[in-house]
Amino acid sequence: MGAAKQTDLACNSEGEGSSCVEQHAIIEAAPIVSSYNDKIRPLLDAVDKLRSLMVMEEGIQLPTIVVVGDQSSGKSSVLESLAGISLPRGQGICTRVPLIMRLQHHSSPEPEFQLEYLNFVIHTDEVNIADDIVNATNDIAGGGKGISNTPLTLLVKKNGVPDLTMVDLPGITRVPVHGQPEDIYDQIKDMIMDYIKPEESIILNVLSATVDFTTCESIRMSQSVDRAGDRTLAVVTKVDKAPEGLLEKVTADDVGIGLGYVCVRNRIGDETYEEARAKSQQLFQTHPLLSKIDKSVVGIPVLAQKLAQIQASSITRNLPDIVKKINDKLSSCLLELKKMPKSLSSVAEAMTAFMQIIGSSKESLRKILVRGEFDEFTDDKHMHCTARLYEMLKQYSDQLHKCEESDPKSNFLVEEIKILEEANGISLPNFVPRNAFLVILQGKVKGISSIPIGFVEKVWSYIEEVVMSVLMHNTENYYQLQVCTRRAGHNLITRMKERSVEWTMEMVEMEKLTDYTCNPEYVSEWSRLMGQQDAFVHAVLSKNDSMISIEGIGEVEVGVLRQYVSFFFLDVNNHVLSQAFDLKMRMTAYWKVVLRRLVDCMALHLQVSVSKLVHKDMEIEIVKELMGPNCGGGIEKMLEESPAVSAKREKLVKSIKKLRDSKEVVAKILDGVAT
Repeated sequence: MGAAKQTDLACNSEGEGSSCVEQHAIIEAAPIVSSYNDKIRPLLDAVDKLRSLMVMEEGIQLPTIVVVGDQSSGKSSVLESLAGISLPRGQGICTRVPLIMRLQHHSSPEPEFQLEYLNFVIHTDEVNIADDIVNATNDIAGGGKGISNTPLTLLVKKNGVPDLTMVDLPGITRVPVHGQPEDIYDQIKDMIMDYIKPEESIILNVLSATVDFTTCESIRMSQSVDRAGDRTLAVVTKVDKAPEGLLEKVTADDVGIGLGYVCVRNRIGDETYEEARAKSQQLFQTHPLLSKIDKSVVGIPVLAQKLAQIQASSITRNLPDIVKKINDKLSSCLLELKKMPKSLSSVAEAMTAFMQIIGSSKESLRKILVRGEFDEFTDDKHMHCTARLYEMLKQYSDQLHKCEESDPKSNFLVEEIKILEEANGISLPNFVPRNAFLVILQGKVKGISSIPIGFVEKVWSYIEEVVMSVLMHNTENYYQLQVCTRRAGHNLITRMKERSVEWTMEMVEMEKLTDYTCNPEYVSEWSRLMGQQDAFVHAVLSKNDSMISIEGIGEVEVGVLRQYVSFFFLDVNNHVLSQAFDLKMRMTAYWKVVLRRLVDCMALHLQVSVSKLVHKDMEIEIVKELMGPNCGGGIEKMLEESPAVSAKREKLVKSIKKLRDSKEVVAKILDGVAT
């Protein structure tokens, strides 16, 4: 707080002493409640009404005085003095749940006490109030020593009490006692932080005069959310036990209490509250050290007045923002409820909704799977289907072209020479045996046969993800339809995948069965490659180089060929090499045709399959599933809302009622302010 934040903390012992005593007498003569309450009562009633409506559950924070303090700091005694009642006492944590204390002054000499928790309302009296609080706490947090975030509201209507609403939280303890959870400190800290973090919260930090303020855990917590101390007020208790240096502690304000300090002496033992106030007055008047503290910052009445003023100021300051947040949240809930699907009351309505869902699903899938339009999924690249399918097709093509079977340099002519040896027969020597060509072709096709099948499975898995995503999105508000649609979509995609795999296997078998193409590029490519035959044979037989370059193929190893030629065909080297070279060049030229067919036909097959899926099969399958025995009731099942949608609708309706009631509460206050 500092000297600048607090006026005349100390009175001079000479000259001004009489004026201080007079000022003190004026303050102490005033009742704990003053006419100031009449001004803030309507505002406080409005905030309490909003709190009882649970408007904070809608994310709207309310001005709240939050009472925090280390264990045994005298927190309960301060609240007792303000309320004029007895609260539970004992060893360990007395407050185990957030205790919302609503103090209301009323003129009747008969006080009223009421506890509200877990939808219960319990009327009590001064004699039993402490026991009833204990029982209510046990109902909320259990009979042990654990804590709970569920609040307990205590309403005190009593002549002379200040109009205040405060939330008392468990005292901070670091060491768990027997029966407490090991993480009791963390639980209490989390609860306190939840309450003091909002800017609307006023922190009432209860400090014992017997400790160093800078070491208090409650100070550290409040500083972490209110470093400047602009919304923190400190109450110093047990002043009679440690009066030495107290004036200096509150004057120096080493911990940054922006709203100032109030020093109090609480009730001790069996003292009545009137006796306690009288002894407090005498202590601060006559004690050689405590009497030097300015009388405007000592005593429970001063604390009550300060809290009332701070509370009123906070409510007035925050009220416009609360009104705006209530209106904004109400508009948001109304808009969200309006966007929800209309509750279906007839089969005709259900059929109309079903046709709209099918129509919108088909259009979405046409856009992303056929036309390549992504306006519905601008930021979700996974749903840019034509682009993703092209990427997968390109990867498939690259995989085919980069596999070992597609590398013409690998074991150059070795396989051809071996197969030609086994294909020899009684025939003219200048013909390349067709069976040799087919043996090589079948081996290569078999080697790559898993690639097309793997590609088909990958593509259909992706298509299934996309289709199911669209269908689930469009049916999310109709639980029964969503169940049938999910089953129909899965069954349809599974069948289409199986058909594609069968078609792919048939295509691979056709390539293995025979060799054929009418593509003129085959002949031209073979002719171009064969133009290098004589030079190649001559280079191999000359036995000069181990590597030979062939245009269109690259550098090939030929050293091993000399061993094969010498070993198998000592007398016909030229013929063997020429025939093997011819066979290799035919296969090289034809293999390009095969790979192109595997890619092109696959692309066309997928285009046709996807088009058929989107335009025809999907709708038929969903209708068949919906009307079939598995759905149990068909289109009529759409009349039943899903549990999630029903819960959401119910939640929105409750929120809207709560916010409308809250809006009405603040409207009355604003009308009162205006008049």
